[in-house]
Parts: sequence; C-alpha cells; structure tokens
Amino acid sequence: MSRIYELTVEAAEPGDIITYHPQRLAAALHIADVNRLAVETSVMGTKALVTIYPHDPLARVILADPQMLVMDARGRIWIGRYHNGRPSLLRLYDPASGSAQRLLLFGTTGAGKSTAGQIILAAMKRSGIAVLYADLKGGQSAPEAFGQAGPGLDGNVAWRVTTQEGTMAQLRTTWLTMMDRQDRYARLGRSKFLRDRPDPLIYQIIDEANRLLEKGAPYRDEATFYIKDIGRTGRSLGVGIGLFAQAGHLEEMGGSDTLRAMLKEGEVVLLRWTSSMMKQLVTDGLLPAGQVLAPIPKYAGEVDLVSQFDEEHDDSDLPGTQGTAYNVNGRYPTSKMRFWNIGSDEPTEGLDPEVLDLYGPGAPPEIEEDAWGLIGDAYCQRAWTAWRRTGLSSPSPRKTKTAKAAARRRAAAAPRRHPPRSRPPRPSRRPAHCATASRPSWTRTTTRWTPSRFWNSSMPMPAARSSSAASATP
Repeated sequence: MSRIYELTVEAAEPGDIITYHPQRLAAALHIADVNRLAVETSVMGTKALVTIYPHDPLARVILADPQMLVMDARGRIWIGRYHNGRPSLLRLYDPASGSAQRLLLFGTTGAGKSTAGQIILAAMKRSGIAVLYADLKGGQSAPEAFGQAGPGLDGNVAWRVTTQEGTMAQLRTTWLTMMDRQDRYARLGRSKFLRDRPDPLIYQIIDEANRLLEKGAPYRDEATFYIKDIGRTGRSLGVGIGLFAQAGHLEEMGGSDTLRAMLKEGEVVLLRWTSSMMKQLVTDGLLPAGQVLAPIPKYAGEVDLVSQFDEEHDDSDLPGTQGTAYNVNGRYPTSKMRFWNIGSDEPTEGLDPEVLDLYGPGAPPEIEEDAWGLIGDAYCQRAWTAWRRTGLSSPSPRKTKTAKAAARRRAAAAPRRHPPRSRPPRPSRRPAHCATASRPSWTRTTTRWTPSRFWNSSMPMPAARSSSAASATP
C-alpha cells in the first residue's frame, strides 16, 4: 500500500534559519526521484515541512471542467494545484480594494510558459475580462487566442497583435482608456473601480515581453513609460498589466527601478529557471527574504545507472516537468504547483480544438464604448489591420456599379501605403463611435503621439528614437 510521509522540522536554536539542498536531502532519505520530495519553509525560515510521496504528485494535473477557470468572488482564478492537492490561485482583481493586479510570468525556454499563458487568457475570457493581447513570438505562443474581427464578433481576446508596432498601438490604447476612466471617475467622485459597473476589467498582456523591453529594442523607452504608468495608475481604474517573459533578470524588463519594484509587488509565477536567472531574481528581491525554492528539473522520474554489460535496459523517454512552477505571491510560495495539463496529446496541424474549448464560444468582452471616441481607429479598425497583415479575405461586395464606385471611393480615401489592388477591403460595418470625426486631436512628441486633452509638459519623455519608429500612430 502506498503511503505518504510528512515530517516537521524546526530550527535547533532561536535565530537559526533552515536551509537545505534538495538532491542531498533526497539522497539522505534514499529517494531516487527528487520530484517525490516536497519541502516547504516558513517565512522566517525557522520551520519546514517535508513530505515524501510514493510517486511524483504533479505528474498529471487534469482540468475536470473549463468552468473551473472562472474567477471566484474574491477575484482569483484556479490555474492548477499544489503537490498536496490544494488549488493554486492567481488573483486578477481585489474586490475589497477595487483594484486590478500586475502579473509576471517567468520561465526559461521549454518550461511551459505558453501553456500557462493560454490558461490565464482562457480564464480571463470566461471571467468577463477584456484582454488586449500582444504575442511577440509572431503569434506562435498562443495561436488559439485569436482576436476579434470586429466589434461584437467571435474571438478569444478583444484585440491581438503580433508585432512590436502593434504592441505599441495597444499600449497607447490601454493608456488612453485608463486616462479616460480617470477623468470620468473623478467627475463621479469615485476613488475605486467597481467591476462591470459599468466598465469591464481590462488587462494588457504582453507575451515574450523581453523582446520589447530588452536593451536595443526600438520601443524600449516608450514601452517602459506606458507599462510603468499603467501599472502604477491603472490598478484603481480597473486596468491591469501582465508580462510573460523568459528574461534572465529584471534588467531585461525595461531597466527601470520603478518598473521592477512595481512588478515585484504583483502576482509572480516562476516556472523552471536557469541558475543565473535565480541568482539575479534573489538579488533583485523578487523572492521573499528567507525563502528557498528547490530547483525544478527538466525531467521527472528515477534515473538508474546502466552498465555497459547489461543487455536489457529501459530506453523510454522520461516525462517532462513543463508547467511546474512556484506561485511566489500565493499562499504557499515555496510549494511546487503545476498548471493544468491542457491540449491534445499529440501536436495538431492547426488550432488545437481542446485548447479552443477552454476559451468557449462567443465574443469576448471589449473596451467600453465610452472610450472609443478617444482611442480612435487603432482599436475600432483592428479587423482591417488583421486583414491587411495576414492577407485574409473578407466578404466581397456584389459586382454592381454601385459597389464598384463605393470601392473606388474607399480606395481613394485610404492612405496610400500599399498599392490599391493589394489592400484587402475594410469591414463593411463600422461602429458609429469609430467615425473619423470623433478622433481626438493629437500632439506629436519626439517619441509618441499623445492626445492634447491629457498632454502636459511635465510628462516624462523617453529618449528620442528614429523618425520611422516615432511615426507609428495610435
């Protein structure tokens, strides 16, 4: 009969701190697979709980029902479970303070960051959160998180982009929406965000954020400004920010002390890392003082030495540990948890139907219409932008003289960035809030376009960039 053993260890003398080496402890307990061993330490490091399992408790973590991803009454989503079966919860909204959160998902290549991101994005859609998603891996990180083709249409996120230029358009849109809410809430005398009364909770998610914020990136300074301001101001306005990255240290996350401090106070999930990455994270104070995290190996299972004279030996592949992580700001920061195992067992030729089922059918939540007149066409015309970049076709009008004349008028009014015949047609239906006349006046700075309504000379200015980078409009 399989048994689970649990040991409680306390420091011998007052003031002593318990430290341990996972491999040495496993060897002392005659445990061949270190994944069978779970060690948790208290915040002060004076007490530890050692649990020995008959097998890896996180080998399979199955999501029984996609409805389990829906945010609970305290603003938390269930992203997986700990080694002892307890749910691992990630807070997206704090109803007590009326604030959105800051998310940081760290992990090296192959640690399961893309799958973890899909779980978070699917939970956001099912929880009624409007998501602006930037996939800087060219759309490969979460291909199932496709954006809407227009207001009210099906999609899994409200707006998805796959380039740094598109990411900057999203950041400007998120920032403008935040400023519009600040203006409206001030007139209402409201100091806290009330979810869905009437505005939805909004999250700006940037996947592979290190590509946008690393040294030498073309939009690093401007992106750092927007991310920092959204993280600092957006909490009480229902606008959250989330960064998924495989950065080795926080210097690759914008080089701003304010930004690093802001992220450290948010919800941090740490997947498998490299030794140099862990050293830098501890130095930056991302992990609580006195906390010790056991390294997450790349593979699970027992590995025995095989003599060259042995004719028979097991040559099967060892199971991976993708998705195993530490929920650093959760209730059990030193306990291993694992994200839900989702998706098909084998890679699919197109979008994975099992992952699509996580998001569910229907249109995702969108930014409130009250802000559409301020944020301009960047958000309202996201369908046309997707058609232009991907080459997808839209329903063509009937071949009549009236339709042809209307097409010629649209082509003449459109900016001539591409030859007229190579431009896909714009969406046939355009919301009234997206009318050209409703676009705000813009003040051009050396690095960004800012609505005159919110511009002031004391606003921080990032370092100047090339004219081509500065010409991107919201």
